[in-house]
Amino acid sequence: MKNYLNFETEIKDLDADIERLKDPYNQSGLSQVDTEKISKMQNELDEKLKHIYSNLDPWQTTMVARHEDRPKSKFFIDNLFEDFVPLSGDRFYGEDKSVLSGFAKFNGISVLVIGQEKGENLESRIERNFGMMRPEGYRKTIRLMELADRFNIPIISFIDTPGAYPGVGAEERGQAEAIAKSIECCMKLKVPTIAIIIGEGGSGGAIALASSNKVIMFENAIYSVISPEGCATILWRDPKKMLDAAKAMKLSAKDLFDLEIVDEIIEEPAGGAHRDKNLMLENLKISISKNLNYFKPLSSDEIFNSRKNKFLKIGRNKGFISNIEDISSLKSDKTNFNYILKSKKTLAAGVGILVAILISVFFLL
Repeated sequence: MKNYLNFETEIKDLDADIERLKDPYNQSGLSQVDTEKISKMQNELDEKLKHIYSNLDPWQTTMVARHEDRPKSKFFIDNLFEDFVPLSGDRFYGEDKSVLSGFAKFNGISVLVIGQEKGENLESRIERNFGMMRPEGYRKTIRLMELADRFNIPIISFIDTPGAYPGVGAEERGQAEAIAKSIECCMKLKVPTIAIIIGEGGSGGAIALASSNKVIMFENAIYSVISPEGCATILWRDPKKMLDAAKAMKLSAKDLFDLEIVDEIIEEPAGGAHRDKNLMLENLKISISKNLNYFKPLSSDEIFNSRKNKFLKIGRNKGFISNIEDISSLKSDKTNFNYILKSKKTLAAGVGILVAILISVFFLL
């Protein structure tokens, strides 16, 4: 049974009409399939899908990213990789089933695969904790990433989580520390790392595994510091303002690509990735092959510096740095800095702050 979003009413009706025409024995008086009419309605459906999905607002994109039929990490791991050997446990506490991880072969190349898994049905979603990792999940991936680094094995991560699990037990076992250690581990690696955001990339739960050389997003995926509902609740105390929040957060693939936070967008078929999973497999396979080949001739130090510079230059296009391609030194551009100091508005603001501080000190005394 297909699942439809609330803005897909017309698509649902057309799909139902096409299915009825394909099975004429459900309608009295018909004994053969009207292929011409089916073809006409299929073309109409395709046009409707293209129109709707080319004009999605950020909240609608969020709903598509969360679609329950959307291909999950397990689907890609099962169909893209060979000889996958799952590895479990963090050697401290236990196993976290919300993340699949292990070594496999991709086009004959050994890789470490990590995939945040939401589950396909209610039973598996509960078992997988809806893709929300606990501290032991991050510690498991740290253990395996360090092992891959030792043996010079590239790392491929599939990101799909609403965020790290916020339960009391997870916090008691050091959730924040585990996420911070995972980010630190990702940044220290000397092997190529590729992160693919296939659905939701939520908060620290995503960035813990997405601190990679290449960050790739599916066209209708999202990547943000918080969910639109959470943002709306904090800013306006009204979770119903999620559309305003989604617009302000710039969480879509196109916005993030323009901001140079993600490196590549993988196109989806009209109607979302769940409409043609085989096409998504092919597109993703091409992308992974291309990116692995890009890193082949690079040394470990070049791979490390490439990742470091990538993150250091985010948001610095209009800053004090004169050459953002070589940003490791973090030296400021004195010309720009002197220009800013000469600005009347900047000086006025500085004087205002100084006066406020002096007045505060006077009253405290």
